[in-house]
Parts: sequence; structure tokens; C-alpha cells
Amino acid sequence: MVLPRHAWRRLYQQRLVVLLTMAAFVWPLLCAGFVYVVNHVELLQGLDSELRQVMQVDGQFFSIFMYVQGGVAVFLAALAGPGLLAPDLANNALPLYFSRPLTRWSYALARLLVIVGMLSVVTWIPGLVLFGLQVGLAGGWWFRAHWTLGAGMVAGFLLWIVILGLVAMASSAYVRWRVVAGAVSLAVFFVLAGVSEMIDAVFRVTWGHILDPAWAVNRVWCALLGVEPPAGPGAAASMAAITGFVLLLGLVIERKLRPVEVVR
Repeated sequence: MVLPRHAWRRLYQQRLVVLLTMAAFVWPLLCAGFVYVVNHVELLQGLDSELRQVMQVDGQFFSIFMYVQGGVAVFLAALAGPGLLAPDLANNALPLYFSRPLTRWSYALARLLVIVGMLSVVTWIPGLVLFGLQVGLAGGWWFRAHWTLGAGMVAGFLLWIVILGLVAMASSAYVRWRVVAGAVSLAVFFVLAGVSEMIDAVFRVTWGHILDPAWAVNRVWCALLGVEPPAGPGAAASMAAITGFVLLLGLVIERKLRPVEVVR
């Protein structure tokens, strides 16, 4: 925890990171207002009956919340991720780290915890606050009937955070310039989304979506929250694709985390 503690301190000294983190709480606050209104019937008396039926705190509500916060997390990871590995690799600091009782995997886990901790503040932690607010307003019966929504939301967010962290670490390991590494982190998702759409359009299929990690994660979210999924591969196939993507990123990072000393 020594490495994450100092990394978090440096990250939150950057004004842009602090501003984006603060802006990430706007949507949870709006969702909290929605939860409050839904649980006070007197505030809904003037609305149409069909609209009142739509205004429910259910799996669809949490899926929309996760979709927006997941998008914010992409930009926050791209902003903060490039400084994870690049400074240590550029300054040949890995031999110094690994001369201590620190293995390559524990070093990688420590760097990943930086992203996990930072993104948790804007993803599953506000989500649990919303879930707790709904339970407090609706009562214990709602928790007994919908506890899977809270568990599914936390599991889905953690899956997305791990993917974002690994992409940020891989970009930081191979691109030494901070701005370019951040652009690469964003480009990975946009390029893969474009490739998947192109495959679907050319071959007139739907399995091309499985190459898009954002779509695959969203498909898993739909299964966890019990929401009607989009057309395409199932949750099991999407999870298999995500596993392969994570293993590939792990191999990419492992290839760069090799302590060497350059003698001139």
C-alpha cells in the first residue's frame, strides 16, 4: 500500500483530476433526487399515470446510472492512468523497486490499486449510497426483493474498473508521453467499438460486438441487473471475451515489467 498511497497523493494534487472527480458526482446527486421523488407519492400526484409507472427504482434505473458513471470513469482513467508505469520505466526504477521484497505481480497490483481506488470513489461507492438511500426510503421489503441489484452493481463496476486500470497501465507502459498515453487509452475503446461495428455491417452479423470490451461489459451488466439485453452475443460469450482481453493486457504489461539495467 506504500505505492498507491503516494500515487493517490500526487494524483489529487492535479487540478484537472480533482475537477473531473467533483464533476463525476453531479449525476449521482441527480439520481439521488430521483430516488427521493419516487419514494414520495405526494410529489407525483400531478404526473400522468403512465409516467408514474415508468418512474421506478429498478434494474433499468441502476443500468442507466452505471452507463453514465462508467463513461465518466473512462475519461478519469485516461487522465490519471498515464503516470502509473511510464516514470518508473523511463528512469529505470524497476531494479530499485525489485531489490526490495516486492515482486513484479505485487508491483503491478499496487499500480492497479491506484486506478481501482480512484475510480471506486465515483462508481460503486456512490452506487451503494443510492442503493442504501432507496432501502432507507422504501423499507426492508425492498431490500429483500432487490438485494441482487446492489450486488450486481458492485460486481459490474469492479469488472469495468479492472479493465480500465489494465488498459491505462498498458498504455502507460508502452507510451512514455503522458498526453499521448491518455489518448491511446481512449482510442483503445473507440477503435475497438468502430471495428466491431464495421464487422457487423460488412458481414451482417451481431457477434462482432464481442470485440468491443465496453459492449461486452454492458452485456454482463444487463445480466447482473436483470435488464433486457441488446441484440448480440450472450453474457457467457461476453464474459469469455472479457477474460481473453484481460489476459492479453496482462501479458502486455508483464512483458514491460522486467527489471533491466542499461550499461553504457
